[in-house]
Amino acid sequence: MTMAQYDLVIRNARVATAADTMNCDIGISAGRIMALAQSLAQGKSEIDAAGKWVTPGGVDAHCHLDQPVPAPMQMADDFVSGTVAAACGGTTTVIPFAAQVKGGSLRAAVEDYHLRADGKALIDYAFHLIVTDPSDTVLREELPSLIREGYTSFKIYMTYDDLKLNDREILDVLAVARVEGAMVMVHAENADCIEWLTRKLEAAGRTAPRYHAEARPMLVEREATQRAIALSELVDVPILIVHVSGREALEQIRWAHAHGLRIYAETCPQYLFLTAEHLHAPGFEGAKCVCSPPPRDHANQQVIWNALACGVFQVFSSDHAPFRYEDARGKKLGGKEVPFRHIPNGIPGIETRLPLLFSAGVLGGRIDITTFVALTSTNPAKLYGLYPRKGTIAVGSDADLVIWDQGREIMISNSMLHHHVDYTPYEGIKLASWPQITLSRGEVVWDGSRPQGRTGRGQFLKCALADAARPVMHSARCKFDGTVQS
Repeated sequence: MTMAQYDLVIRNARVATAADTMNCDIGISAGRIMALAQSLAQGKSEIDAAGKWVTPGGVDAHCHLDQPVPAPMQMADDFVSGTVAAACGGTTTVIPFAAQVKGGSLRAAVEDYHLRADGKALIDYAFHLIVTDPSDTVLREELPSLIREGYTSFKIYMTYDDLKLNDREILDVLAVARVEGAMVMVHAENADCIEWLTRKLEAAGRTAPRYHAEARPMLVEREATQRAIALSELVDVPILIVHVSGREALEQIRWAHAHGLRIYAETCPQYLFLTAEHLHAPGFEGAKCVCSPPPRDHANQQVIWNALACGVFQVFSSDHAPFRYEDARGKKLGGKEVPFRHIPNGIPGIETRLPLLFSAGVLGGRIDITTFVALTSTNPAKLYGLYPRKGTIAVGSDADLVIWDQGREIMISNSMLHHHVDYTPYEGIKLASWPQITLSRGEVVWDGSRPQGRTGRGQFLKCALADAARPVMHSARCKFDGTVQS
């Protein structure tokens, strides 16, 4: 009797990576890909992919799970429900945020987040940091040591009173990132402009959800994006602008690229499938689509598609921020229909991210399959120090795989999803595909009808320093000896 050579063999796969496509079998043992070849030897178990696309498991590099937020708000998804939902939508690695509280310790935030995450996740996970209070202790001790321990990326905000940094503080943290080799993510919106517009709208009695978009026009994102790029250039450190919503911010990013600056960009499903009109829904329903930056007009959707197709964007993330609608800790804060200023920002999307882009993008002819893999898996794995363990289909990589059922017509409804949010902003959108099987380290965690595997099996991932965070070296205006270049 012939002994099985592999734990699992996926037969007849139509494999797609960020570089190319091929038809082959995939041999998996001990949770890793051991072989890619025609007619592999027998496996202990086998899956016939029958010519279906097989892509690397998604890496959702921007999502919020069980993140501490000011009371009475509370996120609906923890590391159990959030990672189950991710797996059901084809994502096998998530990178949420350990957020420092102003006045608090950054290391304490990391320790607290491990208590929230460890032993609960279905799939593998890493942490970004959020720096809100760059004290001397944080800048000189905590942040450098945490970066060296595998927390190699962090996010900073230019808006929200409890999160934002001023320009001097941003320069301080960028300087640490340059020395330590960390990747910096920036939420780019001008806080003072937003506050001024918000007060004007409130004085005029315009407080319904629709006015959230009017308080955050493209201009405030454009200005902050330009300023973030300038600060990055001054220190000579790459940055990644998160959740870019529209054409005006994109113009700034294209300018940076034309001038040789390492500026990376991310966008999200809400800017392809929603518009500001969704905030005009009857009654308070528009609160379901309140996020920042807000969705723009319909014409702007094509601008985002074009930028995805031509390489302006490197990452496509969900920015999953799960607040329930009918909840006193969610969109109806305190049990009331509150003014737009007080509506918790964010929408759910961790499960729908990949199917939306695969169906409308790849099957819709807007992007090719290799671009899809790059945006949703390979690029985030590279940018955040997880490649090649994650983000590709290669010998030695983790067997994180998605087998796509291209013939499955489906209409998104919240009842089919696995998050703990009581709505989806993508209700009623028709798709031409959904993951048939999701594998995490060779184990089926979604079988096409229900989640599989044991929650708690997910492993914490320490991240390496990414080459993408390396300074350009020729663009700095300020040398670290204190002199300024002309």
